[in-house]
Amino acid sequence: MDAARPLMERDLPDEAATSRVAAVFAKGARTGDIYALAGDLGAGKTAFARAFVNALPGETEDVPSPTFTLVQTYDRGGLAIAHFDLYRIEEPEEAFELGIEDAFHDGVSLIEWPERLGPLLPAGALTLRFAIDGGGRTLAAYGNDNWRKRLEDMAFDG
Repeated sequence: MDAARPLMERDLPDEAATSRVAAVFAKGARTGDIYALAGDLGAGKTAFARAFVNALPGETEDVPSPTFTLVQTYDRGGLAIAHFDLYRIEEPEEAFELGIEDAFHDGVSLIEWPERLGPLLPAGALTLRFAIDGGGRTLAAYGNDNWRKRLEDMAFDG
């Protein structure tokens, strides 16, 4: 799932920093994008997803963790957003019951606990690995050459 070296690294000292980074990703999002949000509990995956959804055109809305529903969907700025939390699935194939295959093709997928997909996670996914670092968080992005070019074109501050 991860390349040897990250394409991008960022310190996220607070939730506002997470929101700013998520907004940059949201602005550059395209149908078919898959964001694999990896990291321990409390590392910032859901905060990123919430900020990503609300950075797109539309009224601010509650974006809960889909821990129990497993998937939440949003229609924002002409994009269908599917926010998956796969923590509770036991076998990768269970994700098909959630409509994950359609989401991969028809919209933007934000996937918490992507490692639960095993080999079913598409090779073109961008893995965003969140880690707790003292009182803040860090983010490292891993992906293919297509993502390398796209990240170079995104306007991240700092």
